[in-house]
Amino acid sequence: QVQLVESGGGSVQAGGSLRLSCAASRYTGCMAWFRQAPGKGREGVASIDSTDRSMYADSVKGRFTISKDNAKNALYLQMNNLRPEDTAVYYCAAGTSTRCTLWVAWYSDWGQGTQVTVSS
Repeated sequence: QVQLVESGGGSVQAGGSLRLSCAASRYTGCMAWFRQAPGKGREGVASIDSTDRSMYADSVKGRFTISKDNAKNALYLQMNNLRPEDTAVYYCAAGTSTRCTLWVAWYSDWGQGTQVTVSS
């Protein structure tokens, strides 16, 4: 089991930026960020594998960047040009597969989440 702790959420105006961090007890084959807005299901935002190959949801391409620091066991999500529709609780997730996806069922370990609120 992997312990994951997110930080960096907050409130910003549309067009602003935030950087989320996730401290992991260890790395696995896939690390990812998901989000869940009120009344909606959890959706994949971005993933990164052990070779640093990344994948993004269409809704965030060109605005969000996922990265990791192997020395610190840390995962990051840089979010630029934020929109009100980005408002959600953001979760860090870890999976053991070497091939990453943005499917919820692909990941076995989850953090507690951090709130991101974007106002118009």
